[in-house]
Amino acid sequence: MQLRDRQQGMTLIGWLFVLGLIGFFAILSLRLMPNYLEFFKVSSSLESLSSEPGITQKPKTEIRKLLNRRFEVNDVEHVSADDIRISKEDGRLKVRVEYEVRVPVMGNVDAVTRFEKEVEIIRN
Repeated sequence: MQLRDRQQGMTLIGWLFVLGLIGFFAILSLRLMPNYLEFFKVSSSLESLSSEPGITQKPKTEIRKLLNRRFEVNDVEHVSADDIRISKEDGRLKVRVEYEVRVPVMGNVDAVTRFEKEVEIIRN
């Protein structure tokens, strides 16, 4: 019956290591969550362009203004004018947004998230 005499379980150092890992991933999740929420706002703004009447006949500058206005309303901060690409061909409108966000995690360690979304609208 020597097995009962042996101590089993995690040591204090083992628990601290596990808690440290849980804490690290919790901090990482909390830092990255706003980026993904902002991307959902960008996606919904792009998707809502298809409900705009006569959007395929409008000039690119007006489409860009319309999109920037929607970004302002939705409080999108990380998308600049250089990140938006608009192309028109054969009655099709393609709007593409591609950007990246760098967030400090702790110390000199950053997390970089890269997002891209493209919407194609066909003339009705």
